[in-house]
Amino acid sequence: MLLRLDTTDSRPLHEQVAGAIRRAIAEGECAPGDRLPPARDLSQALGVNANTVLRGLRALRDEGVLEFRRGRGVTVAEGADRRAELLVRARRLVADAARLGYSKSDLIDLIRGLS
Repeated sequence: MLLRLDTTDSRPLHEQVAGAIRRAIAEGECAPGDRLPPARDLSQALGVNANTVLRGLRALRDEGVLEFRRGRGVTVAEGADRRAELLVRARRLVADAARLGYSKSDLIDLIRGLS
């Protein structure tokens, strides 16, 4: 898995790490059931602290994209590819809405009006 961080991105590093892993899953570089490299290896490859990587991994676990298993490491969760793609799109939608002057609550109201 080839991950890169954008040094011009203003988001916190742990969010960038989570985003890079999310994109790798959405683009098919990692499939459900695949093991991720250890956090220490990821941190060295990305040039960030291991705790930063762990924080990003925990966020993905909380989203249901990754599973932590004792003795087996971190694996991509079943259905994570679809979920990761949807999360990427949702984040883009929120960013686009903000750029156009809409708040998150405005966007929620717009989405509720679609159903």
